[in-house]
Amino acid sequence: MDSASGSGADEGADRTPLDDPELRLSAVSEEQLLALILPLMRPPEGVTHPHVLLGPGDDAAVVAAADGRFVATTDAMVRGHDWRDDWSTGADVGRKLVAQNLGDVAAMGAVPAGLLVTLLADPETTVAWVLDLARGIGAAAGAAGCAVLGGDLGGAPREVVMLSVTAFGDLQGRAPVRRSGARVGDVIAVAGSLGRSAAGFELLSAGRGDEDDAVVAGLVAAHRALVAPYAAGPAAAEAGASALIDISDGLIRDAGRVAAASGVCLALDPAALAPDVAAIEPALGPADALTAVLTGGEEHSLLGTFPGGVRLPAGFRVIGRVEAGAGVTVGGEPRSGGGWDHFAG
Repeated sequence: MDSASGSGADEGADRTPLDDPELRLSAVSEEQLLALILPLMRPPEGVTHPHVLLGPGDDAAVVAAADGRFVATTDAMVRGHDWRDDWSTGADVGRKLVAQNLGDVAAMGAVPAGLLVTLLADPETTVAWVLDLARGIGAAAGAAGCAVLGGDLGGAPREVVMLSVTAFGDLQGRAPVRRSGARVGDVIAVAGSLGRSAAGFELLSAGRGDEDDAVVAGLVAAHRALVAPYAAGPAAAEAGASALIDISDGLIRDAGRVAAASGVCLALDPAALAPDVAAIEPALGPADALTAVLTGGEEHSLLGTFPGGVRLPAGFRVIGRVEAGAGVTVGGEPRSGGGWDHFAG
């Protein structure tokens, strides 16, 4: 997506109208596709982003780094592995792509500053799906106050669609909040939901995604269109958070990463997690609801530790304490693993 110049409007115009829902990527030029995509990911008229000095249209974007540093992270998604077209729209996929990247930016205590998006797609992919994807990316980026800086388009083998985002964040002069800062006596707090995305995945897997039930519908929506608490990361950093992590692979697994990096034990309180379990229980039952809360991935909430006596920023709630020892406990019982592993599943 390094250039938006030229619409190529005459190329292929005699074959298939650009608004035909069955139009395939193979029937349009890169310039035509860019002319359709880029407006969907631009900010609304009059909205500017302070980090963007030069956006899409040249070989590269130019981004301001006010204090000379930027947080940078990247993540990728593959059709059939990270999403299913029969479960998720292109817009759902776009929102999920943004959430999983900006969740990592927030977990460093940074403000989202910009995104580079790569799409590699089977030429038989419909243009309509790509435009829906762009709408989802644009909407999610806009909601986070973040600009799409550009990226890349390319072909892929039959039935393959792969997406990648490189995201940048601004620390605004603060030190990054790392996983290794948790100390004995800190409180453990979470911003965002727990287990809802995993519960939605289980419902879809069981063929229950279309049930006429408000709880089921809410859980399915939570899986299809993720929303991460981006502002909670910088707020936690300002409040003095000692450690932060994005809950992408499950509460137990990600808490274990903080515990290992900090050389402590993260002791989770079942009573503090009970409301999360209760919210899911009507759809999955008590045992599966607890499993979703403790090990469910793709939540992209923030798990943080804070020194005792620190006033927690809005949106955070206490779910445990940091103790001497190692690993993670729930109600005093050691727990490990679970959640999502990119190779083991």
